[in-house]
Amino acid sequence: MIQNKKQAALGFIFITLLIDITGFGIIIPVIPKLIMKLENCDTSTASQYGGWLLTAYAIMQFICAPIIGNLSDRYGRRPILLFALAGFAIDYTLTGFAPNIMWLFAGRLIAGITGASITTAAAYIADVSTPEKKAQNFGMIGVAFGVGFIIGPALGGFLGKWGIRIPFFAAAGLAALNCLYGLLVLPESLPKEHRRKFEWKKANPVGSLLMFKKHPIIYGLVASIALLYVASHAVQSAWSYYGIEKFHWDERMIGISLAVVGVCVAAIQGGLIRIVIPKLGQEKSIYVGLAFYATGFILFGIATQTWMMFVFTLIYSFGGITMPALQGIISNNVPKNEQGELQGALTGLMSASTLIGPLLMTNVFAYFTAKNTPFYLPGSAMFLAAILTIVSTILAYKSLHNHKEITKA
Repeated sequence: MIQNKKQAALGFIFITLLIDITGFGIIIPVIPKLIMKLENCDTSTASQYGGWLLTAYAIMQFICAPIIGNLSDRYGRRPILLFALAGFAIDYTLTGFAPNIMWLFAGRLIAGITGASITTAAAYIADVSTPEKKAQNFGMIGVAFGVGFIIGPALGGFLGKWGIRIPFFAAAGLAALNCLYGLLVLPESLPKEHRRKFEWKKANPVGSLLMFKKHPIIYGLVASIALLYVASHAVQSAWSYYGIEKFHWDERMIGISLAVVGVCVAAIQGGLIRIVIPKLGQEKSIYVGLAFYATGFILFGIATQTWMMFVFTLIYSFGGITMPALQGIISNNVPKNEQGELQGALTGLMSASTLIGPLLMTNVFAYFTAKNTPFYLPGSAMFLAAILTIVSTILAYKSLHNHKEITKA
């Protein structure tokens, strides 16, 4: 009976994440064109604005994610998750009506404050998972991202043909629907006996990152994750601009390309990790996944035609086995009543890396695609991401081999 309730809870959180990520995916294909329209600028300049928009979101999430994570340890996951979803609905509505770029920044700041749905969902999953199932269940986040990015960008590309603001209102509606869904059917996952007192020293950005200090055994893996987060922005932040610049993609093609990424991610994280991670083990899964990531980035950078991007996406997506394996090992080395704090710290780490990643990748792209660039190289962000992934692999290897006991927890 308890096992059935846990499986049902995982189903609830998956649907909640799916609706949330679909709403986010809807707006991606039209953001570059909206920026270009509002600022009357080219792709290179628009990519820089796009990087700053993501940074504005990251700054607020970096400050607020540890607060949200610790509040979920004190008051439970459900109310915090509903608060986050309501914030996204407000963000998308503001963006849809934006008469200038400052409205876009206002919306991103609000979303950053309340953007804790992934943090709280990860803590929720940790609450209802056994140690041996955590890595596989964390993979549900990847599946939700994958499926959400199948539906969202494809729908956004289609809706964008009717107007570049329409997808934002659709996203606002989905966020509101998601909040209502959670209000009606999402159960609480953290029993009152497992909750702890809220502490401000643990709920500030620096304090949240210092929680890793209590568990020095995971230092190397945390650093490895941080570099992966930065590298991932070659795709997350620069993909649309890269496609427009190199392949002359429109909103529809951006949506289709991201939908293909979603299909690959969903197929691999929804099915493959449940086979690969138990068979290879978490450590080997990390190495294999990182090798696929690095190879994928390099291939993206050298692609000369649109069809190549679709083929290389499959190779890149096999890297999706990396993060669940890393999260599984880290989570198993942290006590149960600190899982919310851990996920808040990891989200804070992701936000900290997002202070660097979007600006780094979009500015590298902008520099090598500007009219006065000394060397035209639109794939520069992809090549930089490959280098960062290789360094991430080295850090993970050293951590796992210097602390053999880390995989036995």
